[in-house]
This record gives sequence, structure tokens and C-alpha cells, in this order.
Amino acid sequence: MSTRPTKRVVVTGISVVAPGGLGTERYWKALLTGENAIAELTRFDATRYPSRLAGQITDFDAAEHLPGRLLPQTDVSTRYALAAADWALSESGVGPDSGFDDYDLGVVTSTAQGGFDFTHREFHKLWSQGPEYVSVYESFAWFYAVNTGQISIRNSMRGPSAALVGEQAGGLDAIGHARRTVRRGTGLVVSGGVDSALDPWGFASQLAGGLVSTVLDRERAYLPFDSAASGYVPGEGGAVLVVEDADSANERGAERIYGEIAGYAATFDPAPGSGRPPTLDRAALLALDEAGLRPSDVSVVFADGVGVPELDRAEADALVRLFGPRGVPVTVPKALTGRMCAGGGPADVAAALLALRDQIIPASGRTDRVPDAYGIDLVTGEPRAAVLDTALVLARGRHGFNSAVVLTSHRP
Repeated sequence: MSTRPTKRVVVTGISVVAPGGLGTERYWKALLTGENAIAELTRFDATRYPSRLAGQITDFDAAEHLPGRLLPQTDVSTRYALAAADWALSESGVGPDSGFDDYDLGVVTSTAQGGFDFTHREFHKLWSQGPEYVSVYESFAWFYAVNTGQISIRNSMRGPSAALVGEQAGGLDAIGHARRTVRRGTGLVVSGGVDSALDPWGFASQLAGGLVSTVLDRERAYLPFDSAASGYVPGEGGAVLVVEDADSANERGAERIYGEIAGYAATFDPAPGSGRPPTLDRAALLALDEAGLRPSDVSVVFADGVGVPELDRAEADALVRLFGPRGVPVTVPKALTGRMCAGGGPADVAAALLALRDQIIPASGRTDRVPDAYGIDLVTGEPRAAVLDTALVLARGRHGFNSAVVLTSHRP
């Protein structure tokens, strides 16, 4: 007899902090209207860099959303995460009078870049002024676990918590771990991912990876699955979700349930040169199996969509193996925001849940020429109305990380 947990895990709150979309509904509108948030960098003078485009958040004033005491001790990415957590909890109706014990509330987040901007400001002080000028908060503001820690402190969440790092795949890993935590008995977990590294050093670090597009036309720089694909554009931000036991959500009268996190899985690719194939399709199959579903049950795929030809072809091949040629609609809405590293997967999860809600698939940015050899049904140009019940969200991190999350419409 199986002892695998059978609790259903649902999403009762969503908040997005992304280029072109501060707040969930604003983000969703930007995706549906095709609002391109990729533009010239304005955080610093990037004129001598080989790439000068990014997806920047331009409408966030931390002082409007967070108490002043937090500002000196937080990196920009942590400020995004704290504000997004506040908004997601508010939307879910979770507060001091919600009936949860502190130890029944957890936090699981992911960041791949840590407090880049904060750290490099402090390094500059160290080199130019001396160690006595370095902020004491540097001891933790750079750290990959700081978003989990700051959210848990701010909201008195003392239950099981974690921080995961898996580059672009890490945000989905955080959501998968949050689901596992709820199924093991924790009532509610705040989860997701947020990243930001658009300071000079952080941006240079991203360029050093060799996958960033050097095209300077903002309309043509990031074209996932396009015959003219030349790389991706870095972005910042992400999304935070409130993940909860379905029975608990119903008992407390949660105002809304966006959908169920029905399955999750992660795999790691074999070493280059091993002759063995990558394992993205295996991650998807494992996640679907955990959800008790088959590939034929999937209504839409939110793809990773790096925008690098060989990586796009590898993902397209995996999708064809899973679904057959043009077997399911595929979309890459992050083409409008840039790749947000650990924040990209959670933002795609948010978009997928909203697609299930509104029965519409956002288009894939400015991509308009998909090679026939890819064999995928990519949604391009305009959003596509469709009957949607199940969404598969995929993400790949550098050096072999693969993650998949299966979402379904909520059934009371």
C-alpha cells in the first residue's frame, strides 16, 4: 500500500514583480497586449558593453512599499521579494487573524544571483574607502537564503523553510519543494523566486556566460524558437505564490483558488560528451506521472525558450518526443520581459495559472518565424483563445538543471 502523500496543493495568492508588470494583473495585461519591456539599460552607462538591453523594473519605489528600517539592509532583489510576498499574502487573505500558528507557515524561495547590487556597492567602498566603511548588513544581504529569511522574519513564519539555487530552474524547484512541504503537513508556504543583477558587475557576469544576445534592436534581440534567434536578454524580478493545502484553503474560506500544483519533477543532464541525451522530457514525464496525467492531457506548455538556436532545438525536440509534432500549443511570454533567472519560472507559473483562469494563451513576444524543423505549435503574434485545463511549465538552468511543474484548474 502506497504511503505517498495525497494532499492536494493549491495556489491562493499570486504576486508578480516584473518588467512591464508591477502586480499580477498589470503583468498579465502586459503579456496579453504584447507590451515589450526590453529596453536600453538605464541603471548605469552601458554604452561600451557588447549588449545594452535588459528587462528592467522601472515603476518600483521601495520606500513606498517597505518600512525605512529595511532599506539599508536589503538588496534590490530582496526588496522585490518582500513586497511581492506582502501582496501575495494580502491577496490570499492570510494575516494575523487567519488561524495559522507561526510554525505552520513556511517560506521556500530561490535566487540564483543573490544580492549582486548591494554587494558590489560595498566592495566599492572597501576598495576606495576602507573596510570600516563597509555596511554590517553585507554579512547577509548578499546571501542566497536572504529572501527566505527576510520574508519569514517580516511575517513571523517559523515553519519549515528553505532556499534553493538552480539558476533558471531554481524558481520551479522552490515551488516544487513548497508543494512537498505542504503535503508533509505544513499548512501554508510562501514560495517563488526573484532575481536582479543589472548593476555593472552583475550585468558583465551575465554577459560572460556567452548566451546573451548582442542585437541592439529591442524588438529583435530576444526571439525564442525563431530562425533569427541570437541569444536571450537578461531581466529582473519574478513572482511569489501562496501555496496551501486545498482542504485548509476551503475551510478558512480562501477568497480565490487559482489552481492546483498537481505535479513537479527535476532532472539533471548527463555530462557533455557522454553520448546520452538531455533529460528535459524526462522531467516533464515524471511531473505528469506524479500528477496522474499523460502528455495528451496537457493543454498548453510554457517553455523555457532560451533563444539560443541549439538550445531551442533541443527543447523543441523534447516537446515533439512528448507530444508529437505540433501536438500542443507552446508559448514563451518571458520574451517580453527578458529571462529573470530564478524569477522566470515562478513568473511563468503565475502566467500559466492566469491562462487557465481566463482560457487564453499569451503570445511569445516578437517571434514570428519558427523553423518547420522544430515541429512545435508556438503561439505567436496574438494571444490564442483555447480550452485550457492543464499547463506544463518548463525551465532549464545552466550546466544541466531541468525542472517541470504541472498545473491544473481547481476542482472543488
